[in-house]
Amino acid sequence: MATGFRKPPLQFSLRLRRALGGQAGWGGLALQVLFVAILAWIGYEIVANAKGNLEAQNTASGLGFMSNTAGFEVSQTLIPYSQTDSYTRVFLVGLVNTLVVAAVGIFFATMIGFMVALGRLSPNWLISRISGGYVELVRNLPLLFQILFWYLAVLRMLPNPKQSVSVLDGIFLSNRGLAIPKPIGQEGSIAFAVAIAVAIIGGMVLRSHSRRSLFRTGRALIVWPYALGLLIALPAASMAVFGTPFTFEMPILKGFNFSGGARLIPEFVALAITLSTYTAAFIAEIVRAGILSVHKGQMEAGAALGLSRGSTLRLIVVPQAMRVILPPLTNQYLNLTKNSSLAVAIGYPELFSVFAGTTLSQTGQAIEILSITMGVYLLISLVTSGIMSIYSRRVARSVGA
Repeated sequence: MATGFRKPPLQFSLRLRRALGGQAGWGGLALQVLFVAILAWIGYEIVANAKGNLEAQNTASGLGFMSNTAGFEVSQTLIPYSQTDSYTRVFLVGLVNTLVVAAVGIFFATMIGFMVALGRLSPNWLISRISGGYVELVRNLPLLFQILFWYLAVLRMLPNPKQSVSVLDGIFLSNRGLAIPKPIGQEGSIAFAVAIAVAIIGGMVLRSHSRRSLFRTGRALIVWPYALGLLIALPAASMAVFGTPFTFEMPILKGFNFSGGARLIPEFVALAITLSTYTAAFIAEIVRAGILSVHKGQMEAGAALGLSRGSTLRLIVVPQAMRVILPPLTNQYLNLTKNSSLAVAIGYPELFSVFAGTTLSQTGQAIEILSITMGVYLLISLVTSGIMSIYSRRVARSVGA
């Protein structure tokens, strides 16, 4: 007598065929194998053709060129760099510049986008029309045109350094960029930074406590005076105990430009403004659509509870709308990061300009450099998508709770 159940061979064969070939069975599996084989053959031909071209040009493949001396200057370096450094250092300089302008653009694009979205939904006729006009104008102008507009028609029209606009005799705005005092860290800088971090964390804890109290008791606790007190008292205490955290190196006009201090070059300013304002126009429509997806009864319920329009949006409507907002918002963050490569048109030294541009023209290592550049942009996109996915799941759990 049988002690176990065994599937009939015919049924097992059908299940295996469907698992491997889908509804098409073994025929579908054969087509998949053929497709993979064609892709492998195409890849082999591409690699063989590239190898043959490199050999014909006597160009050595590999990453050995990364240790060679670059021999050119970079206009903005946020990490130490000189023209005697290697191409690896050039790559790092370009990557840091790309990440900085992308981070600045994402921050300001998000702020502007949310404000414009709320402006479009405002009951004030003038604010609503101005916000709508901004969206329609900026979205329908090419991004490259806007970059050139800010760089050539706005920033390049500023006075030269000798006639620069001065603010408090320490900040100077000219066609060479924005010169500002440069902080120089002292012994108490670490303690000062820790004090600010603790104050910010304390403010976030107070805000979270106020939010829980509002949903539990219906009363909102005013926390901003305590948060402001922490932000003032803790750094002041660190300065009293550990001394001055930093001093300032002031910019001084020498010849035709400023020496000392820190300087934001016009290329960076133009690119950051353009990426922020252009992406903000798309973010504004995403946020507006997300808010409109929440039933209007939520606003009425907030008003019935005595909440102001701003508090109702912040505490009730926007948290629910974030589930709709976050997926397309992530796409806009990715687009902004990739659009930073257009900085090559105005000479801002980001990754594509100094590595896939100048370095490629000097070394001729097209395959290696373009592969590295593509890999970096892909990695940035994956990391950004991963962070936003984690935040999206957290928002979904919070709203669902």
